[in-house]
Amino acid sequence: MPADRLTALDSSFLHLEDASSHMHVASVTIFEGPPPSYEELLGHIEARLSLVPRYRQKLRFVPLNQGRPVWVDDPHFNLEYHVRATALPPPGSEEQLKNLASRVFAQQLDRTKPLWEIWLVQGLERGEDSPTDARRFALLAKTHHAVIDGVAGVDITSVLFDTAAEPETPPAAGTRWHPRPEPTSVQLLSEALIERATQPAEILRTARAAFRAPRQLARRGIDSIAAIGALAKTGLAAPSSPLNVDIGPHRRYDWVRTDLNELKEIKDRLGGTVNDVVLTIVTGALRNFLEKRGEEVDELTLRAMVPVSVRREDEYGQAGNRVAAMMAPLPIYEIDAVERLHIIREQLGDLKQSGQAVGAQVLTQLSGMAPPTVMAQASRLQSRQRFFNLVVTNVPGPQIPLYVLGRKLLDLFPMAPLARRQALCIAVMSYNGKMNFGLLGDFDAMPDMRLVAEGIESSLEELRTAAGIRKRRAPKRAAAPRRAPATTRSGANGNRG
Repeated sequence: MPADRLTALDSSFLHLEDASSHMHVASVTIFEGPPPSYEELLGHIEARLSLVPRYRQKLRFVPLNQGRPVWVDDPHFNLEYHVRATALPPPGSEEQLKNLASRVFAQQLDRTKPLWEIWLVQGLERGEDSPTDARRFALLAKTHHAVIDGVAGVDITSVLFDTAAEPETPPAAGTRWHPRPEPTSVQLLSEALIERATQPAEILRTARAAFRAPRQLARRGIDSIAAIGALAKTGLAAPSSPLNVDIGPHRRYDWVRTDLNELKEIKDRLGGTVNDVVLTIVTGALRNFLEKRGEEVDELTLRAMVPVSVRREDEYGQAGNRVAAMMAPLPIYEIDAVERLHIIREQLGDLKQSGQAVGAQVLTQLSGMAPPTVMAQASRLQSRQRFFNLVVTNVPGPQIPLYVLGRKLLDLFPMAPLARRQALCIAVMSYNGKMNFGLLGDFDAMPDMRLVAEGIESSLEELRTAAGIRKRRAPKRAAAPRRAPATTRSGANGNRG
Protein backbone atom coordinates (compact mmCIF):
# COMPACT_ATOMS: atom_id res chain seq x y z
CA MET A 1 0.00 0.00 0.00
CA PRO A 2 1.49 3.42 -0.93
CA ALA A 3 2.76 5.57 1.90
CA ASP A 4 0.41 8.22 3.30
CA ARG A 5 3.03 10.94 3.03
CA LEU A 6 2.72 14.44 4.44
CA THR A 7 2.29 17.30 2.01
CA ALA A 8 5.00 19.94 1.70
CA LEU A 9 2.93 22.43 3.72
CA ASP A 10 2.17 19.94 6.50
CA SER A 11 5.85 19.02 6.68
CA SER A 12 6.76 22.68 7.06
CA PHE A 13 4.78 22.81 10.33
CA LEU A 14 7.06 20.08 11.69
CA HIS A 15 10.18 21.96 10.58
CA LEU A 16 8.92 25.18 12.19
CA GLU A 17 8.41 23.52 15.56
CA ASP A 18 11.02 23.66 18.30
CA ALA A 19 11.15 23.91 22.10
CA SER A 20 9.65 27.41 22.03
CA SER A 21 7.34 27.25 19.02
CA HIS A 22 4.61 24.62 19.30
CA MET A 23 2.73 24.01 16.08
CA HIS A 24 -0.61 22.77 17.40
CA VAL A 25 -4.00 24.39 17.07
CA ALA A 26 -6.39 24.15 19.99
CA SER A 27 -9.67 25.22 21.50
CA VAL A 28 -11.47 25.72 24.78
CA THR A 29 -15.11 24.67 24.66
CA ILE A 30 -17.50 25.37 27.55
CA PHE A 31 -20.64 23.29 28.06
CA GLU A 32 -23.82 23.67 30.05
CA GLY A 33 -24.77 21.00 32.55
CA PRO A 34 -23.06 18.54 34.87
CA PRO A 35 -19.82 17.14 33.46
CA PRO A 36 -19.80 13.60 32.09
CA SER A 37 -17.67 11.04 33.83
CA TYR A 38 -14.25 10.31 32.40
CA GLU A 39 -15.47 6.86 31.35
CA GLU A 40 -18.50 8.36 29.55
CA LEU A 41 -16.29 10.69 27.56
CA LEU A 42 -13.87 7.88 26.68
CA GLY A 43 -16.71 5.76 25.37
CA HIS A 44 -18.16 8.67 23.41
CA ILE A 45 -14.84 9.39 21.67
CA GLU A 46 -14.02 5.73 21.06
CA ALA A 47 -17.37 5.20 19.30
CA ARG A 48 -16.48 7.97 16.81
CA LEU A 49 -12.78 7.41 16.21
CA SER A 50 -13.52 5.48 13.03
CA LEU A 51 -14.70 8.80 11.55
CA VAL A 52 -11.25 10.33 12.08
CA PRO A 53 -8.73 7.56 11.33
CA ARG A 54 -5.85 10.05 11.51
CA TYR A 55 -6.42 10.20 15.29
CA ARG A 56 -5.10 6.62 15.56
CA GLN A 57 -2.05 7.30 13.40
CA LYS A 58 1.42 8.55 14.25
CA LEU A 59 4.31 9.92 12.24
CA ARG A 60 7.20 7.84 10.99
CA PHE A 61 10.27 9.68 9.74
CA VAL A 62 12.22 8.38 6.76
CA PRO A 63 15.81 7.39 7.59
CA LEU A 64 18.55 9.72 6.36
CA ASN A 65 15.89 12.37 5.73
CA GLN A 66 15.25 10.96 2.26
CA GLY A 67 11.58 11.86 2.13
CA ARG A 68 8.75 13.58 3.93
CA PRO A 69 7.33 11.73 6.98
CA VAL A 70 4.44 9.31 6.55
CA TRP A 71 1.36 8.53 8.62
CA VAL A 72 1.13 4.96 9.95
CA ASP A 73 -1.26 3.22 12.31
CA ASP A 74 -0.05 3.28 15.91
CA PRO A 75 0.06 -0.36 17.07
CA HIS A 76 0.24 0.81 20.71
CA PHE A 77 -2.59 3.34 20.49
CA ASN A 78 -3.97 4.04 23.98
CA LEU A 79 -7.05 6.26 24.11
CA GLU A 80 -6.53 7.03 27.80
CA TYR A 81 -3.21 8.67 26.99
CA HIS A 82 -4.91 11.13 24.64
CA VAL A 83 -8.05 11.77 26.71
CA ARG A 84 -7.26 13.23 30.12
CA ALA A 85 -9.29 14.49 33.07
CA THR A 86 -8.65 17.36 35.46
CA ALA A 87 -10.58 19.61 37.84
CA LEU A 88 -10.36 23.26 38.77
CA PRO A 89 -10.04 24.02 42.49
CA PRO A 90 -12.76 26.24 44.01
CA PRO A 91 -14.12 28.63 42.97
CA GLY A 92 -13.58 27.25 39.46
CA SER A 93 -13.54 30.63 37.71
CA GLU A 94 -13.03 31.27 34.01
CA GLU A 95 -9.76 32.97 34.91
CA GLN A 96 -8.56 29.68 36.42
CA LEU A 97 -9.68 27.89 33.25
CA LYS A 98 -7.62 30.34 31.18
CA ASN A 99 -4.58 29.66 33.37
CA LEU A 100 -5.03 25.90 32.95
CA ALA A 101 -5.43 26.30 29.19
CA SER A 102 -2.23 28.37 29.14
CA ARG A 103 -0.30 25.49 30.71
CA VAL A 104 -1.88 22.76 28.57
CA PHE A 105 -1.36 24.69 25.34
CA ALA A 106 2.30 25.30 26.27
CA GLN A 107 3.06 21.57 26.25
CA GLN A 108 4.44 20.21 22.98
CA LEU A 109 2.71 17.13 21.57
CA ASP A 110 4.67 13.87 21.62
CA ARG A 111 5.69 13.04 18.04
CA THR A 112 6.00 9.33 18.83
CA LYS A 113 2.21 9.15 19.30
CA PRO A 114 -0.88 10.41 17.45
CA LEU A 115 -0.72 14.19 17.55
CA TRP A 116 -3.78 15.17 19.60
CA GLU A 117 -5.14 15.47 23.14
CA ILE A 118 -8.51 16.23 24.76
CA TRP A 119 -8.80 17.30 28.40
CA LEU A 120 -12.04 17.06 30.39
CA VAL A 121 -12.13 19.94 32.90
CA GLN A 122 -14.58 19.67 35.78
CA GLY A 123 -15.35 22.17 38.55
CA LEU A 124 -16.18 25.22 36.41
CA GLU A 125 -18.47 27.71 38.14
CA ARG A 126 -21.85 28.67 36.70
CA GLY A 127 -22.02 31.27 33.97
CA GLU A 128 -23.06 34.88 34.39
CA ASP A 129 -26.48 34.26 32.80
CA SER A 130 -26.99 30.70 34.09
CA PRO A 131 -29.51 29.67 36.73
CA THR A 132 -28.19 29.50 40.27
CA ASP A 133 -27.89 25.71 40.23
CA ALA A 134 -26.52 25.44 36.68
CA ARG A 135 -23.13 23.81 36.33
CA ARG A 136 -20.62 23.95 33.51
CA PHE A 137 -17.58 22.02 32.35
CA ALA A 138 -14.98 22.46 29.62
CA LEU A 139 -13.01 20.49 27.07
CA LEU A 140 -9.50 21.53 26.01
CA ALA A 141 -8.56 20.07 22.62
CA LYS A 142 -5.15 20.12 20.89
CA THR A 143 -4.26 18.87 17.41
CA HIS A 144 -0.97 19.37 15.58
CA HIS A 145 -1.11 21.75 12.63
CA ALA A 146 0.44 19.04 10.43
CA VAL A 147 -2.79 17.06 10.84
CA ILE A 148 -5.40 19.66 10.15
CA ASP A 149 -6.04 23.29 9.30
CA GLY A 150 -8.63 25.57 10.84
CA VAL A 151 -11.48 25.18 8.36
CA ALA A 152 -11.16 21.39 8.10
CA GLY A 153 -10.84 21.35 11.88
CA VAL A 154 -14.43 22.48 12.19
CA ASP A 155 -15.54 19.42 10.27
CA ILE A 156 -13.28 16.87 11.97
CA THR A 157 -13.73 18.16 15.50
CA SER A 158 -17.47 18.25 15.00
CA VAL A 159 -17.65 14.47 14.70
CA LEU A 160 -17.60 14.53 18.51
CA PHE A 161 -20.67 16.79 18.52
CA ASP A 162 -24.35 16.15 17.91
CA THR A 163 -26.88 18.64 16.53
CA ALA A 164 -29.46 17.64 19.15
CA ALA A 165 -29.32 16.81 22.84
CA GLU A 166 -30.73 13.37 22.00
CA PRO A 167 -29.67 12.52 18.43
CA GLU A 168 -32.05 10.30 16.50
CA THR A 169 -29.32 7.96 15.32
CA PRO A 170 -26.34 8.11 17.66
CA PRO A 171 -23.27 6.43 16.17
CA ALA A 172 -22.91 2.83 17.22
CA ALA A 173 -19.62 1.56 18.56
CA GLY A 174 -17.53 0.38 15.64
CA THR A 175 -15.94 -3.00 15.23
CA ARG A 176 -12.68 -3.65 17.01
CA TRP A 177 -9.90 -1.68 15.41
CA HIS A 178 -6.91 -3.60 14.05
CA PRO A 179 -3.89 -1.46 13.16
CA ARG A 180 -2.12 -2.15 9.91
CA PRO A 181 1.43 -3.45 10.30
CA GLU A 182 3.91 -0.67 10.97
CA PRO A 183 6.55 -0.35 8.21
CA THR A 184 10.16 -0.92 9.11
CA SER A 185 12.82 1.71 8.61
CA VAL A 186 14.11 -0.25 5.60
CA GLN A 187 10.64 -0.23 4.04
CA LEU A 188 10.26 3.50 4.61
CA LEU A 189 13.63 4.21 3.04
CA SER A 190 12.94 1.90 0.11
CA GLU A 191 9.60 3.53 -0.64
CA ALA A 192 11.16 6.99 -0.47
CA LEU A 193 14.01 5.99 -2.79
CA ILE A 194 11.57 4.49 -5.27
CA GLU A 195 9.66 7.76 -5.26
CA ARG A 196 12.90 9.63 -5.81
CA ALA A 197 13.73 7.29 -8.71
CA THR A 198 10.38 8.10 -10.28
CA GLN A 199 10.78 11.79 -9.53
CA PRO A 200 10.14 12.95 -13.13
CA ALA A 201 6.60 11.59 -13.00
CA GLU A 202 6.08 13.08 -9.54
CA ILE A 203 7.38 16.43 -10.74
CA LEU A 204 4.98 16.40 -13.65
CA ARG A 205 2.04 15.65 -11.39
CA THR A 206 3.11 18.32 -8.91
CA ALA A 207 3.69 20.86 -11.67
CA ARG A 208 0.29 20.16 -13.17
CA ALA A 209 -1.34 20.70 -9.78
CA ALA A 210 0.74 23.80 -9.12
CA PHE A 211 -0.18 25.52 -12.36
CA ARG A 212 -3.76 24.29 -12.74
CA ALA A 213 -5.19 27.01 -10.46
CA PRO A 214 -3.18 29.86 -12.03
CA ARG A 215 -4.30 28.73 -15.50
CA GLN A 216 -7.90 28.81 -14.35
CA LEU A 217 -7.33 32.25 -12.91
CA ALA A 218 -5.66 33.36 -16.12
CA ARG A 219 -8.88 32.56 -17.94
CA ARG A 220 -10.51 35.10 -15.63
CA GLY A 221 -7.86 37.70 -16.44
CA ILE A 222 -5.43 37.13 -13.55
CA ASP A 223 -1.83 36.32 -14.31
CA SER A 224 -0.21 33.79 -11.94
CA ILE A 225 3.13 35.57 -12.25
CA ALA A 226 1.49 38.79 -11.15
CA ALA A 227 -0.04 36.92 -8.21
CA ILE A 228 3.35 35.72 -7.04
CA GLY A 229 4.70 39.21 -7.61
CA ALA A 230 1.95 40.65 -5.42
CA LEU A 231 3.02 38.33 -2.63
CA ALA A 232 6.67 39.23 -3.14
CA LYS A 233 5.89 42.94 -2.82
CA THR A 234 4.43 42.35 0.63
CA GLY A 235 7.27 40.02 1.58
CA LEU A 236 9.43 42.93 2.63
CA ALA A 237 10.28 43.05 6.30
CA ALA A 238 7.47 44.09 8.61
CA PRO A 239 8.22 46.97 11.01
CA SER A 240 9.83 46.26 14.35
CA SER A 241 7.43 46.01 17.28
CA PRO A 242 7.21 44.65 20.85
CA LEU A 243 5.32 41.70 19.34
CA ASN A 244 8.43 40.46 17.54
CA VAL A 245 10.92 39.24 20.11
CA ASP A 246 12.47 35.93 21.08
CA ILE A 247 9.85 33.79 22.80
CA GLY A 248 10.04 30.99 25.33
CA PRO A 249 7.98 27.81 25.79
CA HIS A 250 5.42 29.22 28.24
CA ARG A 251 2.11 30.80 27.30
CA ARG A 252 -0.70 33.10 28.39
CA TYR A 253 -4.22 32.53 27.05
CA ASP A 254 -7.20 34.86 27.20
CA TRP A 255 -10.48 35.31 25.35
CA VAL A 256 -13.15 37.88 24.54
CA ARG A 257 -16.79 37.19 23.67
CA THR A 258 -18.54 39.24 20.98
CA ASP A 259 -21.87 38.98 19.19
CA LEU A 260 -21.74 37.88 15.53
CA ASN A 261 -25.03 39.60 14.66
CA GLU A 262 -23.68 42.81 16.16
CA LEU A 263 -20.58 42.62 13.96
CA LYS A 264 -22.79 42.00 10.96
CA GLU A 265 -24.88 45.03 11.85
CA ILE A 266 -21.72 47.15 12.12
CA LYS A 267 -20.55 46.11 8.67
CA ASP A 268 -24.02 46.72 7.23
CA ARG A 269 -24.06 50.26 8.63
CA LEU A 270 -20.41 51.23 8.15
CA GLY A 271 -19.43 49.10 5.15
CA GLY A 272 -17.03 46.24 4.54
CA THR A 273 -17.22 42.59 5.54
CA VAL A 274 -17.28 40.86 8.91
CA ASN A 275 -13.58 40.08 8.42
CA ASP A 276 -12.90 43.77 7.78
CA VAL A 277 -14.67 44.58 11.06
CA VAL A 278 -12.66 41.91 12.90
CA LEU A 279 -9.35 43.30 11.61
CA THR A 280 -10.47 46.82 12.50
CA ILE A 281 -11.21 45.70 16.05
CA VAL A 282 -7.79 44.03 16.26
CA THR A 283 -6.10 47.17 14.91
CA GLY A 284 -7.78 49.34 17.54
CA ALA A 285 -6.86 46.86 20.26
CA LEU A 286 -3.20 46.87 19.21
CA ARG A 287 -3.15 50.66 19.08
CA ASN A 288 -4.54 50.71 22.64
CA PHE A 289 -1.98 48.11 23.76
CA LEU A 290 1.01 49.89 22.22
CA GLU A 291 -0.06 53.32 23.50
CA LYS A 292 -0.32 52.00 27.05
CA ARG A 293 3.17 50.55 26.65
CA GLY A 294 4.43 54.00 25.70
CA GLU A 295 5.18 53.06 22.08
CA GLU A 296 5.00 55.55 19.21
CA VAL A 297 1.91 54.77 17.10
CA ASP A 298 1.22 57.91 15.04
CA GLU A 299 3.03 56.63 11.92
CA LEU A 300 2.89 52.90 12.58
CA THR A 301 1.43 50.26 10.24
CA LEU A 302 1.72 46.67 11.44
CA ARG A 303 1.31 43.66 9.18
CA ALA A 304 -0.96 40.74 9.99
CA MET A 305 -0.65 37.38 8.30
CA VAL A 306 -4.25 36.35 7.57
CA PRO A 307 -4.61 32.66 6.61
CA VAL A 308 -7.04 32.05 3.76
CA SER A 309 -8.60 28.67 3.09
CA VAL A 310 -8.13 27.41 -0.48
CA ARG A 311 -9.90 24.14 0.25
CA ARG A 312 -12.33 23.09 -2.47
CA GLU A 313 -15.82 22.03 -1.50
CA ASP A 314 -15.04 18.39 -2.30
CA GLU A 315 -12.07 18.52 0.12
CA TYR A 316 -13.98 19.52 3.27
CA GLY A 317 -13.66 16.96 6.03
CA GLN A 318 -10.31 15.69 4.71
CA ALA A 319 -7.20 15.86 6.86
CA GLY A 320 -4.28 18.02 5.79
CA ASN A 321 -3.81 21.72 5.21
CA ARG A 322 -5.22 23.72 2.29
CA VAL A 323 -4.29 27.26 3.24
CA ALA A 324 -2.63 30.29 1.71
CA ALA A 325 -2.03 33.68 3.29
CA MET A 326 -2.52 37.40 2.81
CA MET A 327 -0.32 40.01 4.45
CA ALA A 328 -2.85 42.59 5.65
CA PRO A 329 -1.62 46.07 6.67
CA LEU A 330 -3.09 47.24 9.99
CA PRO A 331 -3.26 51.09 10.16
CA ILE A 332 -2.27 51.51 13.81
CA TYR A 333 -1.64 55.20 13.07
CA GLU A 334 -5.33 55.95 12.46
CA ILE A 335 -7.08 57.24 15.58
CA ASP A 336 -10.64 57.17 14.21
CA ALA A 337 -12.31 53.74 14.29
CA VAL A 338 -14.52 54.29 11.24
CA GLU A 339 -11.61 55.56 9.16
CA ARG A 340 -9.61 52.49 10.24
CA LEU A 341 -12.42 50.31 8.90
CA HIS A 342 -12.49 52.17 5.58
CA ILE A 343 -8.70 51.88 5.18
CA ILE A 344 -8.71 48.15 5.95
CA ARG A 345 -11.66 47.55 3.63
CA GLU A 346 -9.88 49.30 0.75
CA GLN A 347 -6.51 47.65 1.36
CA LEU A 348 -7.94 44.14 1.70
CA GLY A 349 -9.93 44.67 -1.48
CA ASP A 350 -6.72 45.62 -3.27
CA LEU A 351 -4.93 42.54 -1.90
CA LYS A 352 -7.71 40.22 -3.05
CA GLN A 353 -7.66 41.77 -6.52
CA SER A 354 -3.88 41.39 -6.67
CA GLY A 355 -4.16 37.63 -6.22
CA GLN A 356 -1.70 37.66 -3.35
CA ALA A 357 -3.23 34.58 -1.67
CA VAL A 358 -3.09 32.73 -4.97
CA GLY A 359 0.61 33.52 -5.19
CA ALA A 360 1.12 32.00 -1.74
CA GLN A 361 -0.75 28.88 -2.77
CA VAL A 362 1.32 28.43 -5.92
CA LEU A 363 4.57 28.74 -3.99
CA THR A 364 3.32 26.23 -1.42
CA GLN A 365 2.46 23.72 -4.13
CA LEU A 366 5.82 24.19 -5.83
CA SER A 367 7.58 23.52 -2.52
CA GLY A 368 6.32 19.96 -2.80
CA MET A 369 9.11 19.38 -5.33
CA ALA A 370 11.86 20.54 -2.95
CA PRO A 371 14.00 17.89 -1.24
CA PRO A 372 13.18 17.57 2.47
CA THR A 373 16.49 19.05 3.63
CA VAL A 374 16.02 22.13 1.44
CA MET A 375 12.43 22.53 2.60
CA ALA A 376 13.49 22.27 6.25
CA GLN A 377 16.11 24.98 5.80
CA ALA A 378 13.65 27.19 3.91
CA SER A 379 11.04 26.82 6.67
CA ARG A 380 13.54 27.80 9.36
CA LEU A 381 14.85 30.71 7.28
CA GLN A 382 11.31 31.99 6.73
CA SER A 383 10.56 31.80 10.45
CA ARG A 384 13.59 33.98 11.21
CA GLN A 385 12.49 36.70 8.83
CA ARG A 386 9.93 39.24 10.02
CA PHE A 387 7.48 39.07 7.10
CA PHE A 388 4.58 39.86 9.45
CA ASN A 389 4.07 41.06 13.03
CA LEU A 390 1.32 38.69 14.11
CA VAL A 391 -1.20 36.17 12.84
CA VAL A 392 -4.92 36.96 12.85
CA THR A 393 -7.03 34.00 11.75
CA ASN A 394 -10.81 34.11 11.38
CA VAL A 395 -12.61 30.77 10.98
CA PRO A 396 -16.36 30.43 10.39
CA GLY A 397 -17.95 27.90 12.70
CA PRO A 398 -21.36 26.21 12.87
CA GLN A 399 -24.30 28.52 13.49
CA ILE A 400 -26.51 25.95 15.20
CA PRO A 401 -26.33 24.64 18.79
CA LEU A 402 -24.08 21.61 19.26
CA TYR A 403 -24.08 18.99 22.02
CA VAL A 404 -21.75 16.44 23.57
CA LEU A 405 -23.38 13.64 25.55
CA GLY A 406 -26.55 15.73 25.76
CA ARG A 407 -24.76 18.81 27.12
CA LYS A 408 -25.10 22.01 25.11
CA LEU A 409 -21.98 23.76 23.84
CA LEU A 410 -22.13 27.35 25.11
CA ASP A 411 -18.83 28.87 23.98
CA LEU A 412 -15.99 27.97 21.64
CA PHE A 413 -12.65 29.78 21.98
CA PRO A 414 -9.96 29.04 19.36
CA MET A 415 -6.18 29.02 19.70
CA ALA A 416 -3.56 29.32 16.95
CA PRO A 417 0.17 28.79 17.60
CA LEU A 418 3.02 31.26 17.95
CA ALA A 419 5.85 31.11 15.44
CA ARG A 420 9.41 32.13 16.23
CA ARG A 421 9.67 35.78 17.25
CA GLN A 422 5.88 36.09 17.27
CA ALA A 423 4.73 36.95 20.79
CA LEU A 424 0.99 37.26 20.05
CA CYS A 425 -1.52 35.40 17.92
CA ILE A 426 -5.23 36.21 17.66
CA ALA A 427 -7.66 33.51 16.53
CA VAL A 428 -11.33 34.31 15.93
CA MET A 429 -14.16 31.82 15.47
CA SER A 430 -17.92 32.10 15.18
CA TYR A 431 -20.42 29.69 16.73
CA ASN A 432 -24.19 29.88 17.11
CA GLY A 433 -24.47 33.65 16.88
CA LYS A 434 -21.26 34.43 18.76
CA MET A 435 -17.86 35.57 17.52
CA ASN A 436 -15.17 34.74 20.08
CA PHE A 437 -11.56 35.95 20.11
CA GLY A 438 -8.83 33.66 21.47
CA LEU A 439 -5.54 35.36 22.40
CA LEU A 440 -2.30 33.41 22.79
CA GLY A 441 0.79 35.23 24.02
CA ASP A 442 4.29 34.43 25.13
CA PHE A 443 4.40 34.33 28.94
CA ASP A 444 7.43 36.60 29.34
CA ALA A 445 6.93 38.95 26.39
CA MET A 446 3.21 39.56 27.05
CA PRO A 447 2.73 40.01 30.82
CA ASP A 448 0.17 42.71 29.96
CA MET A 449 -1.75 40.71 27.34
CA ARG A 450 -4.96 41.59 29.17
CA LEU A 451 -4.55 45.07 27.66
CA VAL A 452 -5.11 43.51 24.24
CA ALA A 453 -8.29 41.82 25.46
CA GLU A 454 -9.52 45.08 26.97
CA GLY A 455 -8.57 46.85 23.76
CA ILE A 456 -10.75 44.46 21.74
CA GLU A 457 -13.71 45.39 23.92
CA SER A 458 -13.04 49.14 23.72
CA SER A 459 -12.37 49.00 19.97
CA LEU A 460 -15.67 47.19 19.44
CA GLU A 461 -17.42 49.83 21.55
CA GLU A 462 -16.00 52.57 19.29
CA LEU A 463 -17.45 50.88 16.21
CA ARG A 464 -20.71 50.17 18.00
CA THR A 465 -21.09 53.84 18.93
CA ALA A 466 -20.18 55.02 15.43
CA ALA A 467 -22.78 52.68 13.95
CA GLY A 468 -25.44 53.87 16.40
CA ILE A 469 -25.91 50.42 17.94
CA ARG A 470 -26.92 50.06 21.57
CA LYS A 471 -24.60 47.94 23.64
CA ARG A 472 -26.25 44.56 24.13
CA ARG A 473 -24.38 43.22 27.11
CA ALA A 474 -21.26 44.35 28.90
CA PRO A 475 -18.77 41.46 29.07
CA LYS A 476 -17.76 40.53 32.57
CA ARG A 477 -14.02 40.45 33.23
CA ALA A 478 -13.06 39.13 36.65
CA ALA A 479 -9.77 40.02 38.26
CA ALA A 480 -7.16 37.31 37.89
CA PRO A 481 -6.86 35.19 41.05
CA ARG A 482 -3.66 33.74 42.34
CA ARG A 483 -2.65 30.69 40.32
CA ALA A 484 -3.70 27.47 41.96
CA PRO A 485 -2.65 23.96 40.99
CA ALA A 486 -5.12 21.75 39.16
CA THR A 487 -5.59 18.12 40.06
CA THR A 488 -5.15 15.86 37.06
CA ARG A 489 -5.64 12.38 35.83
CA SER A 490 -3.62 10.74 33.07
CA GLY A 491 -0.99 13.45 32.68
CA ALA A 492 0.92 16.28 34.39
CA ASN A 493 -0.96 19.48 35.22
CA GLY A 494 1.18 21.75 33.09
CA ASN A 495 3.99 24.22 33.49
CA ARG A 496 4.66 27.88 34.10
CA GLY A 497 2.54 29.38 31.36
